[in-house]
Amino acid sequence: MRRGLTGGKMAEEEPRKKIPLVPENLLKKRKAYQALKATQAKQALLEKRKQRKGKDLRFKRLESFLIDSQRQQRDKARIRRLEEKPHALEVPDGHSLAFAVRIQRIKGVSFLVKKTIARLRLKKIFSGVFVKVTPVTLKMLRMVEPYVTWGFPNLKSVRELILKRGQAKVKNKTIPLTDNTVIEEHLGKFGVICLEDLIHEIAFPGKYFQVVSQFLHPFGLSVARHATKNRVGFLKEMGSPGYRGERINQLIRQLN
Repeated sequence: MRRGLTGGKMAEEEPRKKIPLVPENLLKKRKAYQALKATQAKQALLEKRKQRKGKDLRFKRLESFLIDSQRQQRDKARIRRLEEKPHALEVPDGHSLAFAVRIQRIKGVSFLVKKTIARLRLKKIFSGVFVKVTPVTLKMLRMVEPYVTWGFPNLKSVRELILKRGQAKVKNKTIPLTDNTVIEEHLGKFGVICLEDLIHEIAFPGKYFQVVSQFLHPFGLSVARHATKNRVGFLKEMGSPGYRGERINQLIRQLN
């Protein structure tokens, strides 16, 4: 017990360390110096990020340019192969009508591909048009195959598309096909006076198919909501571009 008391007294008797006093003006100088250093460090960090962002932007531009250049070279090579292999442009037996849907973006493609897609009236992604199968139109479809899927629709698909999504293009305006009067007014001189006549002319391409097809506005197909968020998954679900034959009917029912 005595030892414990003696140790406690010795601890209490130890002299306390005095904290040196710093003049107020020196404290202010230190504070201002620290604030200056913090500001300089922040500016240096922002400058570094800016330089890095500039390098990343230049790299992205260069990468985009290289990708576009490669895509244009592939387009030219594919078109050259089509000219060298005429059997690839043979018209399939028993099919006179095709339906083409654009499912890929065309940024950076060759001018010829852009022009062909414009001629097919597929300026918007996930839009579709009916095409009469001829050697000329078949070549056009083959030229844009990496960006378009196409095949041969049946009468049921043609009817469902026109009844549900059919719109007329009149003086740069789109009008729903809800009144036979509009059809008779613009197509009556070609013997098409009602919706059933229009469906028949499209499903069984005849003499006035081109006129009736131009009268129809390209079909804006319905796309799933997750397409914008998970585009890769949606395209995997939809399938790859190119020729599908009669399997195009499944895609029409999926997007109609």
